[in-house]
Amino acid sequence: MALCALATLLGACVADQTEATVRPAVVRVPAEAPRTTGRERVADADHLKLVASFGGEARAPNVTRMLTEVTDRLVKASDRPDQTYVVTLLDSPVVNAFALPNGRLYATRGLVALASDTSEVAAVLAHEMAHVTLSHATARSELELRSALVSRVVVDVLNDPDTGAQLQHQSRFALARFSREQELEADATGVRTLAKAGYDPFAAGRFLTALNRSTGLKAGSATEPDMLATHPGTAERITQVTRAARRIGAPGIGTDDRASYLAAVDGLAYGDNPRDGAVRGHRFIHPGLGIAFEVPEGFTLENTRSAVLGTIPDGSRRLLFDQIDAKEGQPLDAVLKASWNDAFDPAGFETREVAGHPTAFALSRGKDWTFRLAAIRIGDSTYRMIMAAKGAADPDPAFRRWTATLVAVSPDEVVLRPLRLQVVQATSTSAEDLARRMMVPDRALDRFLVLNGLERGAQLVPGRSYKIVAE
Repeated sequence: MALCALATLLGACVADQTEATVRPAVVRVPAEAPRTTGRERVADADHLKLVASFGGEARAPNVTRMLTEVTDRLVKASDRPDQTYVVTLLDSPVVNAFALPNGRLYATRGLVALASDTSEVAAVLAHEMAHVTLSHATARSELELRSALVSRVVVDVLNDPDTGAQLQHQSRFALARFSREQELEADATGVRTLAKAGYDPFAAGRFLTALNRSTGLKAGSATEPDMLATHPGTAERITQVTRAARRIGAPGIGTDDRASYLAAVDGLAYGDNPRDGAVRGHRFIHPGLGIAFEVPEGFTLENTRSAVLGTIPDGSRRLLFDQIDAKEGQPLDAVLKASWNDAFDPAGFETREVAGHPTAFALSRGKDWTFRLAAIRIGDSTYRMIMAAKGAADPDPAFRRWTATLVAVSPDEVVLRPLRLQVVQATSTSAEDLARRMMVPDRALDRFLVLNGLERGAQLVPGRSYKIVAE
């Protein structure tokens, strides 16, 4: 966890599937296929940085094998069957997928968990493969370079900074429009490839719908780079991919290969990796940092790479917990001032011990929100806790109760087992029966339905397999 801006705040029990990290799955292509030359070292460095930023490679050989087989099937049906692809499963709960121009494909375990069948996974991979075959990254880079060059010539050569700034502004809109066009083009190409490979072409629309529903269950303003951030215009895209699928045929064509998908994801790690801290109910525990805290009733927590976020259902109260930099011997009130851009209420400063830890409190009133802040020193680390209330309401009573729960814990005190997907059979038609077995902090029924691609009110089929989250 690192320093977070104000915008951040507002804006399964199965044994490990393997003991070794899974290597990327390489899809074999004919010997005559063109090979990448020149920029291998740069590409490898980009790959390593990208994998590290998403938690490393996931240890799930069954899922990696599924991704390999799906990609192999798609590449044979694509416009470029000679293209080489390397698939990597990322150890991140964030729902995302992307491709590099050299044919490296990436999917997070969060994305694989959200899908309902193999065809939905294939839809995402087909979309990312389309970006590669259509050379979208290269085209975008050329447009960015050309736009920057034109504005620089206007500023430096013609000595007209105002026009240069205007051109840069216009270029941003042009790039946004270009990105939208690329997404829609990749969607159309992906759906065609999906159908040609024998998969259900309507899977693309189903997955995008699940993505929207999943995002609605998040605790606060998203700070992770999920697919809604990197793939804009989701509502429009759902309409477009559904229309593209209907041009191919009526619903029911192609295979969804649900059985193979469920066999692959059974036991897949779900949610936070305990090494990065984990949410268990209303409690957050981070064995590595040696800390834990509990939030007041009503708050839903989300652990992101930069902070722990929380909100109540109507969004009128939010909280943030992160670790901040502090110089040796620096007073904690000065630490708060250095980490906050808005003005403080001078009367709101207070310094005292909380649960034996030096703590500084502060109050900041904005136009639309009131903030209570605290900097707490535990050992050599300094943590920041912020609670915000909409309007002039003071969140102080709940904030004080929250700060009092922050404690130091030893590894012996905390044994966190990762949550995992577990495939179980329904014994009744009631979704609530299986939802009660979900190890999630809140909204168990909603999360069960989204996880299985079911609508509210849907009845289960006794004997049919479904995914739940278990410890």
